[in-house]
Amino acid sequence: MEQKIIALIHEKGPLTGSEIMETLGGDGLILWRTCTLSKNLVIRFVGTRYMRLDRRIKGFARLSPSILREFLTYSVIGLAKQDVLLSQKTKNIALRIETISKAKLELAYSIVSTLVDKLECELPIQEQVCFIIGGDIVYNMAHNVPRPERSTGKLVNGSDMDLIVVVGDDFPKELVERIDEAIYKEKHRLLITPHLREEIDYVVKDLNRIREQIKFDTFKHMVACKLLHEGAFLYGSGQIFHTIKVMLKEHGVIQKLNALEEKARDFRKHSESSLLHGTGAEIQGESQYLFYPTEESEEFE
Repeated sequence: MEQKIIALIHEKGPLTGSEIMETLGGDGLILWRTCTLSKNLVIRFVGTRYMRLDRRIKGFARLSPSILREFLTYSVIGLAKQDVLLSQKTKNIALRIETISKAKLELAYSIVSTLVDKLECELPIQEQVCFIIGGDIVYNMAHNVPRPERSTGKLVNGSDMDLIVVVGDDFPKELVERIDEAIYKEKHRLLITPHLREEIDYVVKDLNRIREQIKFDTFKHMVACKLLHEGAFLYGSGQIFHTIKVMLKEHGVIQKLNALEEKARDFRKHSESSLLHGTGAEIQGESQYLFYPTEESEEFE
């Protein structure tokens, strides 16, 4: 397999993991092991690793992208003597990822601003509702690799748009329900529109619910806090956004998340070592979950 990869790169220049797989086929884990262990191949990672929470893991913390997604989408494989070509390919991949992330962010903003315009009533929604964007987009790591949407199984266009909607404590319940219904309809429209096929994962909640979540005492609360911490302001009330960030800091949540991220980095090192140096039976068994992606879906259920 190593010689086939080297021959392919000699012919076509540096390639991403997915480009190698498309040409040669084979198992992603075997291809990753081959490229990583090879003394003749160089791998350059494009982008940022960040924490994701996973129930299957002791301590819950792992890094994203997963080892597989990182290899397929965010890695460039070449030969040591191809330094210039490697640099150019890496820059091109980085630019493509940035373009995808920007397009998804702009789509999320357009969706939210249009919804708010339609819902404007006697209360100024923009002053009492905060829309926060999370997930791959805020790390400038969005991709457009087709994947099945969780509830329908239909293929969607890569990274989803994680949307957290927070209302003030006194915001009318009937308006909360209207916002929820409007976003749900838009979620359905995006899924079934052939030229879009985008996915919104969203949750609507008030500040009182966040006060419960910052206790950081359950897995679901940990996920919610992590998404709020990494989330970026998208639209609406900047004051509510600021209030949330202050709450996370004052209750020690950021410090706890930073400690988890350190554990996630240690876990990645251990995982890579186990997958690279384990026996065939070991890496084909339960340890395969170390290699594949996971979803932080509980906050949006």
